[in-house]
Amino acid sequence: MKALLLAGGLGTRLREETEFKPKPMVEVGGRPIIWHIMKSLSQHGIEDFVVATGYKSDVIKEYFLDYEARNNDFTISLGQNRVIDFHDAHDEGNWKVTLAFTGELTMTGGRVKRSEKYLAGERFLCTYGDGLSDINISDLLDFHKSHGKLATVTTVQPSSRFGIMDVEPSGLVKSFKEKPKVEGWINVGYFIFEPEVFKYLDNDCILEQEPLAKLASDGQLMAYRHEGFWQPMDTYREATMLNEMWDHGTAPWKSWK
Repeated sequence: MKALLLAGGLGTRLREETEFKPKPMVEVGGRPIIWHIMKSLSQHGIEDFVVATGYKSDVIKEYFLDYEARNNDFTISLGQNRVIDFHDAHDEGNWKVTLAFTGELTMTGGRVKRSEKYLAGERFLCTYGDGLSDINISDLLDFHKSHGKLATVTTVQPSSRFGIMDVEPSGLVKSFKEKPKVEGWINVGYFIFEPEVFKYLDNDCILEQEPLAKLASDGQLMAYRHEGFWQPMDTYREATMLNEMWDHGTAPWKSWK
């Protein structure tokens, strides 16, 4: 199964990092966050990736074009007939990565639609290129296969931004909870789509609006409830937090040695 990674957004809330690079290339532990996502997916046997690029697409292209030199020792014979011999090997030797430019300002649904030709009419995973999770992809896929619908979306219960107090009329605080889980579930990506989903998309649509709403109204959208770790990287503060988790050896998404 292939994975489609949406990696074309502007990342305006992370301007400290994204002025010169797209958000999926912002580093966590010295590697782009998109690499962490791909590495995590590869632990579940997904090694064929389509990266839907947009803003500063060339930065992502150059990263993968130079991947061997970045991650291996090498010997280069200079001159007109330049030859490079790479030594040793990295663990990503089986990865296949398709870089698909899907437009500078294209919305999420449009990026999926414009990537259709690389997904070969088969079931695929689709997720955002800026969030980390310890989702069990094998369990997600089993859930999708069990219900027979066209689409599955992974959901989590978010935590409140603020602590919640139970206060009596007198002002006495009966209880206090620091950032408890709130009611309701939110979309965190990690979709499983059947190829028929492309009928719900066009080149300019926003995936999270009409397409998902129409899939739901047609009874074709199921929610996989994830109760483990998930963290987007929307702000500089969140980027710092993810790096601190990596540096302290407490990164829940790291399932590889």
